[in-house]
Amino acid sequence: MGMKICHFREHGYTRLGILIEDEEIIDVQKVWSKFYQKEGYYSYDQRAQLNAPSSLSDVLKIYQENSIDFFKETQEKFKLIFEQGDIDYTPIINTSLLKPLDQINCYRDFYIHEKHVKKGFEKRNEPVPSPWYEMPVYYKGATSGFIGPKQNIPWPSYTDKLDYELELGAVIMRDGFNIKEEKALNHVFGYTVFNDISARDIQKKEMAVRLGPSKGKDFCSVIGPVIVTADEFNGAEPNLKMKAYINDELWSEGMSGDGQFTWAQMIAHASHDEWLITTDFLGSGTVGTGCGLELDKWIKPDDIIRLEIEKIGTLENTVGHKRI
Repeated sequence: MGMKICHFREHGYTRLGILIEDEEIIDVQKVWSKFYQKEGYYSYDQRAQLNAPSSLSDVLKIYQENSIDFFKETQEKFKLIFEQGDIDYTPIINTSLLKPLDQINCYRDFYIHEKHVKKGFEKRNEPVPSPWYEMPVYYKGATSGFIGPKQNIPWPSYTDKLDYELELGAVIMRDGFNIKEEKALNHVFGYTVFNDISARDIQKKEMAVRLGPSKGKDFCSVIGPVIVTADEFNGAEPNLKMKAYINDELWSEGMSGDGQFTWAQMIAHASHDEWLITTDFLGSGTVGTGCGLELDKWIKPDDIIRLEIEKIGTLENTVGHKRI
């Protein structure tokens, strides 16, 4: 059974947690501090800070080979300590969840959903290039623009056409070089809802010169509200219902598993004579009907974008106003 890993804010500090039944949060470091205290360690808080940092990226780097097991052990220790009356839940506040991955080493976004791809080339009066069917292509984007749930989506001063993109995202937990396809999913920590925000007019200009995207994408990407650990899917490829609502109106609907390529193929391709590193983030590409460009419908300032993926949760953000 998978776990929902999150970051949340408490008393002004960012904390690492496990979300329980969408209502309460286990504070990971607090559990380990209490455990070390009960074990008789003098510097139990310091030991917890070292071995159970309140940062998912740090935890993944420490426990590369068994980071999912680390969170399972945290849950088990919590249950034991809670039953003894030594620790309390931290209640969740709707606005308290932050982006679930605090630092990203490298961001790659793929392009695997044929329905979405065909629509894009159709609008350019071009056929889908044959190489698209041969390998899972991707671009590398900036990591500095990533935000989390409930944060306002920035509208850059240089664009008039802002768009959302409904995607599934994956977090890499284990370094790998030339990863074999049959072992690729062993490198995945978990999956999250991903909104790849795009400045469509700028992206169109960039791609016309066969370079990019850069300014059309790098200013904002949204992930959250949680990362569901990969054990939720028992080592198999997830195939999840995905929906996008704009102001409560359903705009997009599709399945994560209907891509031309699998996650295993994407990971194997990305690591071909190249390192995939712990905390790398991968996007699947937009699911069919998963953006305004396909639908000829456009988001506007103050719109509320709500992306839902089954078994993971709902990622909601408000569109900001154009910067002057």
